[in-house]
Amino acid sequence: MKTVLLIGFGAMGRSIFDQLRHDPRVARWLVLDRPERLDEITATLGGCGLAVAGIEDLNARPDFAVECAGHGAVTNVVPVLLRRGIDTIVASVGALAHHDVAQRLDQACSEGGAQLTLVPGALAGIDALAAARACGLDEVRYTGRKPPRSWKGTLAAERCDLDALARATVFFEGTAREAATLFPQNANVAAMAGLSGLGLDRTRVQLIADPEAGGNTHTITARGAFGRLEVEVEAAPFAANPKTSALAGMSIARAIRNRLDTFIL
Repeated sequence: MKTVLLIGFGAMGRSIFDQLRHDPRVARWLVLDRPERLDEITATLGGCGLAVAGIEDLNARPDFAVECAGHGAVTNVVPVLLRRGIDTIVASVGALAHHDVAQRLDQACSEGGAQLTLVPGALAGIDALAAARACGLDEVRYTGRKPPRSWKGTLAAERCDLDALARATVFFEGTAREAATLFPQNANVAAMAGLSGLGLDRTRVQLIADPEAGGNTHTITARGAFGRLEVEVEAAPFAANPKTSALAGMSIARAIRNRLDTFIL
């Protein structure tokens, strides 16, 4: 039985806990969050865990940690855990698009003998893309298509009138690094596509606001020595946050189960 540390207990963290709260292989949940939320979170955990405001307040060493708190947690909290030898699953993959973050995490892993796991989120085909990379890739493209409401509160609102769109509108074209940096709440998948294949600066990204979109659609196309790949997922939006696909939370839960299972899929 394992002790799991959740970094962040917002909508995504709560979703993960709800998916796995009855899994008998998890003996205890630890949650790292803001001081003013600790009593509320501890009550939600219902006697099967504890919420704390800082790593130094943990009363037990977790077997592994799961980040679902955003880019700041990846840069400030995750390196500390890795240096302490605590394997960590990271959901906010877009943080690795920022300068030196990937190198700092790699160094922390080396210092602590820990392993960092990046989750594919709402993307499919990441396993095939990463496998094909070893034999050479010529082109990788990611296209994100979402309803206008899913882009509200982002830079997209400055580039087009999201409330008045009559047809699908491309508001961003560039690299995976640029997409993940400019749209951190929406484009973690762009960073994952880049890191898995040609890299953040050679992977091309197109982001689209489409009033006819029924959900959040993620498409990866790639060419290389392996042949050609095209994978598309139309994911329902996460009810608590339409900027995120519901599949993203399921992907994190799967990564946790892979830490608990004897068979890894």
